[in-house]
Amino acid sequence: MLLANSSEIGRDDAETVAAAMSSMQSLSRAVAPFIGTRNPGRWRQTLLEYEDGWIFLIAAGTGAYLAATAAADVDMEAMSFRMQQQVTALGKAMTTPPRQNAGSEI
Repeated sequence: MLLANSSEIGRDDAETVAAAMSSMQSLSRAVAPFIGTRNPGRWRQTLLEYEDGWIFLIAAGTGAYLAATAAADVDMEAMSFRMQQQVTALGKAMTTPPRQNAGSEI
């Protein structure tokens, strides 16, 4: 569920990206046991690198994530820090309750 998006992209595109980021976060959690420990802990972030840039996906509250894009030459530390600042500033507004039908069979 999309909570907010940049004014630089339309609502339909933002909904598509939100669904993709939710899937990416889920996939990241699914492969976590392959880091070699039985309980890898909570997922924190996923980075996607492309020839021309990056997609950052970070935890932003219970059931919420913050995604951002950056150019290939981004200062990774500054980008991560700024995203964490944004998550802190948004606080509880970024927490989304579980869907009512989560886990139910159709």
